[in-house]
Amino acid sequence: MNKNQQTRRRFLGSSTALLATALIGFPAWSVNQKKIFLDYTEEELDAAYNQGYWASNIKEVYKRLGVKNAETLKAIGEPFRLQYGSLSHQGLDWYPAPVPNAPIHVHLHGGAWKIGTARDNAFMARVFHAAGIHLVVPDYIKVLETNGRLGPVVEDVCTALAWIYKNAEKHNGDPEEIYLSGHSAGGHLAGAALVADWDKYGVPDTIVNKALCVSGMYEMHPVSLSSRNEYVNFLEDDIERLSPIRHVDKVKAKQIIVAYGTNESPEFIRQSKEWFYALQKAGKNASELVAKDNNHFEILETFGDPNGLMAYASLKQAGVSINT
Repeated sequence: MNKNQQTRRRFLGSSTALLATALIGFPAWSVNQKKIFLDYTEEELDAAYNQGYWASNIKEVYKRLGVKNAETLKAIGEPFRLQYGSLSHQGLDWYPAPVPNAPIHVHLHGGAWKIGTARDNAFMARVFHAAGIHLVVPDYIKVLETNGRLGPVVEDVCTALAWIYKNAEKHNGDPEEIYLSGHSAGGHLAGAALVADWDKYGVPDTIVNKALCVSGMYEMHPVSLSSRNEYVNFLEDDIERLSPIRHVDKVKAKQIIVAYGTNESPEFIRQSKEWFYALQKAGKNASELVAKDNNHFEILETFGDPNGLMAYASLKQAGVSINT
């Protein structure tokens, strides 16, 4: 049995039943095509890692988020722009809490590891500000600037988290109360941070108190077979090292919530379920949170709604509620 056959067998089991239902959304002609992963043809796998295939309202959602960004900045003011490293892109937006020694929520934005900025996520800040929580959104290098390597992206995220921990008290934050969330590619980065070697950064491996992984990817092998390999250089060592599900024993966070929407692509649903199952099997305190009728972008929007599912989950993890 070769390595690819061994890898393929690792993903069978609970995933197969899910795919039997999920693949109904693909064209009938694909049934007779060669399968390259589980029951996916090449075209199906490409579609399964392209959220645009599953969400026709992307532009409408981002238009709404743009309006909410502007409204939020008008209501609570501009964030502090702080450098966590010496390179120009190594900055973060820090939306300060109105109370001292407050918890810190760090959010890792999505964008397929190649687009997106901290500024795009201002819409989240109003909810956390009202709850007395700092919101910190780091920028990080994109794979288009790293010859397609994901390692430097993860390195930036970990460097940012370590900087936040070391500088928390200086900015009226509690370093022992750091909560982490990530959406899409940011969900993968959150998973990678949860299994990172924190000794390398001079901080405890309990740096992340609790985490909310939203609509992410936690095993890089199937991703490497998709059209994302056109801009990500998936070396075998990177696939092993940067697949959080393969290192679940390293997770030290007190609690992890794994969230996804029912209207997302079948692979993002499967990846989330497998991550949740792996955490449970490893004895971690993990729970599954399903956003009914939400697609990949609508679930992100709920971070900025006081009554939204992701906002509620984030605040509940921190043990606080919104001041109304």
